Amino acid sequence: MADRRVLGTSGIEVSAVGMGCMGLTHASGDALTTADAARVIREAFEMGYTFFDTAECYVGRDAAGVERFNEDAVGEALAPMRDQVVIATKFGVRHNADKTLATDSRPETIRASLEGSLRRLRTDHVDLYYQHRIDPNVEPEEVAAVMADLIAEGKVRAWGISEATEDYLRRAHAVCPVAAVQNRYSMLARWHESLFGVLEELGVSLVAFSPMANGFLTGAYSPRTQFGGEQDYRDGMPQYTVEGYERDRGALVLLAGLADEKGATMAQVSLAWMLCKKPWIVPIPGSRKPERLRENLAAADVELTVDEVARIDAALDGMDLAVFGGHAARG
Repeated sequence: MADRRVLGTSGIEVSAVGMGCMGLTHASGDALTTADAARVIREAFEMGYTFFDTAECYVGRDAAGVERFNEDAVGEALAPMRDQVVIATKFGVRHNADKTLATDSRPETIRASLEGSLRRLRTDHVDLYYQHRIDPNVEPEEVAAVMADLIAEGKVRAWGISEATEDYLRRAHAVCPVAAVQNRYSMLARWHESLFGVLEELGVSLVAFSPMANGFLTGAYSPRTQFGGEQDYRDGMPQYTVEGYERDRGALVLLAGLADEKGATMAQVSLAWMLCKKPWIVPIPGSRKPERLRENLAAADVELTVDEVARIDAALDGMDLAVFGGHAARG
């Protein structure tokens, strides 16, 4: 399996497995300090990661109560090797106190967001700039027109949409070609497979967030796991309730058997499953632990045949899985 992939028709080449940086400062317990988060990101680069995903809204407080912006850590880590990496960030949402999202993709908001992101990222351009969620009050053509202007100005190389629908994607793509759609995708979250035909038709990549179902598919967590309080969004997710865990246990059994056959970990097989499914899928798992980051990157070396992928899909189709909703607050 190739260890590099290209984002849509943009020509932008990335490592087959990217790093989702969100959990360093947001939704996974107390935020790391900027220096500590940057250290993890820099280690990931040294391992071979070249694709780093962040967002303006990935903000949390560290153990001392200091607010930490994810983009600050990405910028501090990658500024010295900026021309060797691909940085993706996002605009258009903020997190409410109840963990839901508020959307705003007005043109003036997009431009203000980009300037803030460029400052925190210590760069003059973003390689891949996502609309973080669809804003029901702004038409896709209007958003795409702003993206076309930003690309022409050299501030953005390519753009994408997170949690896109077919209609929205087609309308936006007709104005300014979309390089990537970033959707929740894992063995527990397969509803976006209905978009695969459209992605292939338009030449758009799928960047898969939460590719291990928020850690569930690693086999390392259960309903007994003590997550990190109000700043950890995993607490209470369906797969970590007693009932949900029992419903999803079959996926873990399936993964454990495959991992044994392949001499790999469950996490690696769960990533290899999507890497081997389509050459234009790029998962972006995240971790604070270098050993986990190294493990995830090595998933690109695990080979699954077309028949093996099909058998996995058939087995999953036969399971009554408890999944995290398709329009959840995380991301």
